[in-house]
Amino acid sequence: MTDVLAAKSCTPCRGGIPPLTKDEASNYLAQTKGWKLLKDGTLIARDYAFDNFREAMDFVIKVGELAEQEGHHPDVLFGWGYATVSLQTKKIKGLHENDFIMAVKIDQFLEEN
Repeated sequence: MTDVLAAKSCTPCRGGIPPLTKDEASNYLAQTKGWKLLKDGTLIARDYAFDNFREAMDFVIKVGELAEQEGHHPDVLFGWGYATVSLQTKKIKGLHENDFIMAVKIDQFLEEN
């Protein structure tokens, strides 16, 4: 199933649609590795560990480039040896399929190494 999400591209969300329910989000979450459903099902996040600052920064740069390509932008916190990525569709104040598409694509960076 992960491959199905990875093959998709994010679609523009202009608001006015309901966010995924907690149950729907849980179904999508099952297609991701290591992501957590937070804030009562309105946000997903994952912590990543790296051997040093450079690896964390390189990962964050890749995430940023992907975000620009997909038009869907996560919140990212990083420092020496770690990065935390969180996703939420801000226009609907909750989760959308786009968030899970991004999660799967971000995880592919780890598989490349």
